[in-house]
Amino acid sequence: MSTTVQPTVDTAGAPAPAVEARGIHKRFGVVTALDDVSVAFRPGEIHGLVGENGAGKSTLTKIIAGAQPPDRGELVVGGEVVDFGAPADALDMGIVVIYQELSLVPELSIAANVFLGHEPRKLRMLDERGMRRRTNELLERLGAKFDARRLAGELSVADQQLAEIARALNRESRLIIMDEPTAALPAEAHEHLFGVVRGLRADGTAVVYISHELPDVFALCDRVTVMKDGRHVVTSDVADTNRDDVIRAMVGRTLGELFPPRRAARVPSAAPALEVENLSLPKHFANIDLRLERGEVLGLAGLVGSGRTSLARSLFGSPPGFGGARAVRGTVKVDGKAVKIRGVGDAIRAGIAYVPEERKTDGLALELSIADNNALPQLRSLSRLGITNRGREAAKAQEQVEALGIRTPSVQTEAGNLSGGNQQKIVLGKWLSRGCDVLLLDEPTRGVDVGAKVEIYNLLRRLTEEGLAILLISSDMPEVLGLSDRLAVMRRGRIVGAFDDAAAVSEEEVIRLALGAEEASHVDAH
Repeated sequence: MSTTVQPTVDTAGAPAPAVEARGIHKRFGVVTALDDVSVAFRPGEIHGLVGENGAGKSTLTKIIAGAQPPDRGELVVGGEVVDFGAPADALDMGIVVIYQELSLVPELSIAANVFLGHEPRKLRMLDERGMRRRTNELLERLGAKFDARRLAGELSVADQQLAEIARALNRESRLIIMDEPTAALPAEAHEHLFGVVRGLRADGTAVVYISHELPDVFALCDRVTVMKDGRHVVTSDVADTNRDDVIRAMVGRTLGELFPPRRAARVPSAAPALEVENLSLPKHFANIDLRLERGEVLGLAGLVGSGRTSLARSLFGSPPGFGGARAVRGTVKVDGKAVKIRGVGDAIRAGIAYVPEERKTDGLALELSIADNNALPQLRSLSRLGITNRGREAAKAQEQVEALGIRTPSVQTEAGNLSGGNQQKIVLGKWLSRGCDVLLLDEPTRGVDVGAKVEIYNLLRRLTEEGLAILLISSDMPEVLGLSDRLAVMRRGRIVGAFDDAAAVSEEEVIRLALGAEEASHVDAH
């Protein structure tokens, strides 16, 4: 690694940047990944970095981390122009990346992971006691509830992330880049992570926070940079901008323009696509009445833990906890006929499909190809004497790739190699390929970039126009209000309000109901 002294000046009078990229260019063959990108990350600042997939965020991160060299341009670290030959050079300069796919060694203790590659020694012997002591100090600082002796593979994803941050702190990092840090976390772990990140800021560390979740960016960051097509579009103080401004910079449209037009109000039919009467599951939800017509989106809003996901899973024959669907009481009707849903097979045969909240663990087999994932719900129809017809399997998958605009070199590409938006389309596509009448969607655009969200929104509206009935669960308030025709709100396992026209509902009304701040007597969910 060679360095030359180069003074750094911040024209706004703010602290000089911890790390600065100046005029970075990078090409891969004929593709321009970065085109004259300049951005500065200040000490004691949380800097949001946003953009659609393919905007150049990952390439910029790899260059800053020393994993790839720029074709042109320069990096300035601590007032010096640097030339990283390898990631180790960036680490030596205090630059750490915590990737979405965490990199701890599962078989090693947390202490061993934290010191991996720079283990301290006493009298030529590994100083394990010192490693454990220092690691526990870092874990205590982060509010972790586990010990340095624990094996990394035994920890939850949230705790593994804390261990990654402890490793970064142990290197006295000047810049920590966090790539989609909440994508794999349960919702209840988000606020703790935010507190940890704010603590890093208070200690003077520069944090780059890469996320598709704009509410998180606005709740956490001081400044935000938007990238598009390999270019730097704008950097703004979060206090001086809003979500509409950021979305417009990313995709050229405002938040309100992301959602396709609604259909005219539908007249209730004698036999709705799905009707739920007095459905209850002890400790999860009680006395649920819902009616879902063909060709409409019924939104289900509420806070985490309100019972929305438990309801959807129960309708799909996979209720939470033990005991199976027999623990669910009440009546479920599909097209006016009562159905017994004792398991997932019963739900599928009744024409009910489910896109789960956690697509990577519950919706996809990441190590399998697109074709294999698409075939999973319809193996019987694609097989004869137990042998799958690979030609038909590939053809069915190709139909969905073309119909849904899945960007992939081949239907034989592993699902885990695709972007979040394309993965979500695969989950949707496997049910559309098999055929269904009722689609249960749980957080359908979580971890998906804005451009892919628009594609999914338009797809869902097209599906309703073709007669599909959709029950939509979303914690994204603009999304659930922008997509739904009708809306129901859940709180503590019960429906506390419902609206026949979701377009006329304000976010404030929904939040007040979800929090229990009011008990409104609106039109019921029928």
